[in-house]
Amino acid sequence: MTRSEFSCGTGLNPRDKEKALALVFVYSGEFAERVIRNLINDPSFCKPCGLYCDSCKYGAYTHVQNIKAAIELPSPVNLPAFIDNPDEHMPKKIPKVDLCIASGLHKDLLLELPNHLHAAGVKGLIVPIEDFVEVPSGLRKQVEEKCQELGLESAFPKPFCSLEPSESKPTVSRCVTELRIGKPLLEISTATKDKCEVIEAAVVSRSAPCGSTWYVARKLTGVKTEKEILYDALAKAHHSYPCTATMSVDPETKEPILHLGGFIIREAVEKALEQNQ
Repeated sequence: MTRSEFSCGTGLNPRDKEKALALVFVYSGEFAERVIRNLINDPSFCKPCGLYCDSCKYGAYTHVQNIKAAIELPSPVNLPAFIDNPDEHMPKKIPKVDLCIASGLHKDLLLELPNHLHAAGVKGLIVPIEDFVEVPSGLRKQVEEKCQELGLESAFPKPFCSLEPSESKPTVSRCVTELRIGKPLLEISTATKDKCEVIEAAVVSRSAPCGSTWYVARKLTGVKTEKEILYDALAKAHHSYPCTATMSVDPETKEPILHLGGFIIREAVEKALEQNQ
């Protein structure tokens, strides 16, 4: 993927910009802010490389025009465990957009959100699950059923970087295909150095929503493709960005969600290396 292909910010032809995917974020907490700052490509956001930053992503894209609103709701820790009247804490107005991304919300507010989205004319809802305590399986099923009743598309990627396009969910899929966030995709070239195969360059075609794929790609340059060395480099980069998913063992997957994110970027790198052969 070249920088020019990112330049219009959506992956669409510039003359189709008026049809670009429109987003609203309804959130509480830092995770959604990370996603937003990655999408708008805030130059002060990605700083893990410190003084060694070569601005690999800055100027490459921006999706600021896609985000119509970012609505922060009260933190769950500042609300009662059970809310009798969720409407009191819900947004006063939600713009008519294609898709809502909801993160970090109190369970009762998340359960009420589909009603408000439907009333506003929103077509779909993505609820990233970075912590199963925040969105337990029972709540996920309730929200999913409510979305089905209202005719809303819904997706609950665990973690967010597992999200892939689906023919049955065209609006949700546009988030992946147009904004190029979701399950990471890389293009990797290799070279021979001292009789060893090393990664010469790694180009991001699709990034994890938090932006970590850009950092991982940067840290892969010069790494040997020998599995043990490669896995070690990937693990260090993934933890250094850092991934914000929980380290507690998820009862459904039997793995910490952070580990799932690590497996996902490992798979993406292995696939890119296979395609380079």
